Formats: sequence, C-alpha cells, structure tokens
Amino acid sequence: MHNPVMMVGIGEMAGVFARGLLRSGYPVYPVTRDMSVENAAAKIPEPELVVISVGESDIHQVLAEIPLAWRNRLVLLQNELLPRDWQAVELDHPTVISVWFEKKKGQEAKVLISSPIYGEHSKIIETALAKVDIPSHAVPTEADMAYELVRKNVYILTTNIAGLRTGGNVAELWRDHQSLAQAVASDVMDIQEYLVGHKVERERLIAGMLEAFDGDPQHNCMGRSAPVRLRRALSLADEAKLSVPSLRDIAAKHL
Repeated sequence: MHNPVMMVGIGEMAGVFARGLLRSGYPVYPVTRDMSVENAAAKIPEPELVVISVGESDIHQVLAEIPLAWRNRLVLLQNELLPRDWQAVELDHPTVISVWFEKKKGQEAKVLISSPIYGEHSKIIETALAKVDIPSHAVPTEADMAYELVRKNVYILTTNIAGLRTGGNVAELWRDHQSLAQAVASDVMDIQEYLVGHKVERERLIAGMLEAFDGDPQHNCMGRSAPVRLRRALSLADEAKLSVPSLRDIAAKHL
C-alpha cells in the first residue's frame, strides 16, 4: 500500500487526478475549503504527494498556507501558472503539470494534446493519468517546463480574450480572424515576458498554440472565465507599463 495523496481542492479536475491515483494504489484524502490545511497536515504529515487543484484565483493564498512538512511534496496544475507564483512563497522545486485536457461536469475528460510534467514526482502523475487514458510526458529541465507553462498561457489567454470578440471555436478563430489572434497573442506574450523576466520564443509559442488548436479544432474560444482573464491580464499590463493595444480595445468593447 502506498502512502496517501492529499488533494487540496475537490473540483472536476481534481476528480480526474484522484481517479488515476486511486487506480495506481494511492489512498486519496480530500482537503476541502471548509477544512484546515494545518489540521490535515497534523493528521497526515508525510503523504506521498499533495496535489493542489484549486483555481487560479486561490493558488497564492493556498501556497502561502502550505505547512513545512508538505512543501517538498507539492504538485501544481493551475492555468496561468508560472515559476514566480511558487517562488514568491519560497517553494523551490514543486512538481508542475501543464494540463492539456478539459473536464466538465457530467462529461469525460477531453484531451487536446499530451500534458507535460516536470519535477520529482512526475512519474507518479504520469502513471496515474495513464490509468485514466490521459497522455502526459515528463520534460527534462526547468527551462523546458517554463516554456510549456508560457505556451499554455498564450493558448488560453489568446483564445479566451479574442473569443470575447469573435465567439466560435479555435479553428474558426485562426481561419477567419488570424490577424486578431496574432495581435492578441503578441500582447499576451508581452505580458508573459514581463512575468518570466526574459524574452520568449514567439514563433515557437505560436506553433505550439496551433498544435493545440489542431488537437481540438472545435474547442470553444470563450469560457466563463474569459472576462476575468482579460481583467487580470490588463492589471498585469498596467503593472508592467505595457500598451497591449489589442487587449485594451477588446476590453473597451466587451467588458
């Protein structure tokens, strides 16, 4: 019997990971919003993993509350995640996955492309996802993972924000509104460069975004969180003193 896995946050995505971990032989213990992380850590101080599956808006508070005993056992899977998010609370080497599958209530998980993973516990996560027929793969370096996180951010922010104007799916976005998608992606990459502190590989990121488009051409551009993502992007652009004209134009007309 393996040591247990703690699951902080119990949403649709957490259910996918929990099912795979259970099929791999790991007991899974939930930590809900109504439960104390500190109390859970006192009862199970040495779990195999602590999977943080809360939403983007909650991740910073949750990371700040993680007890010392759990800090070297973390697995992070949030959208819009970047190294600075865990470095801000002095977490050195969490295991991180860029999730490229979608899970909605009442539906099976839908895969776009294989999900990259980096960190000490990558193999456990890769094996667990394979148990539920979701492809993933380990990447060899932190730099590779940083690229993968930026790539996911470019995909999700570009499609969500451009989708506020265009609606439709990602195939239609690129076929019918490519200039808009390129302009929004450029603004998004300006923000990503500010957040990671260096230039990003723009052509490679566009190619990576298009690979995900091909993985699910019918994927809707605009989710429920699109307005929130745009507001967050503009707040970061203001912080960095970036012009991001395409984002500001969309915000003026659709927020």
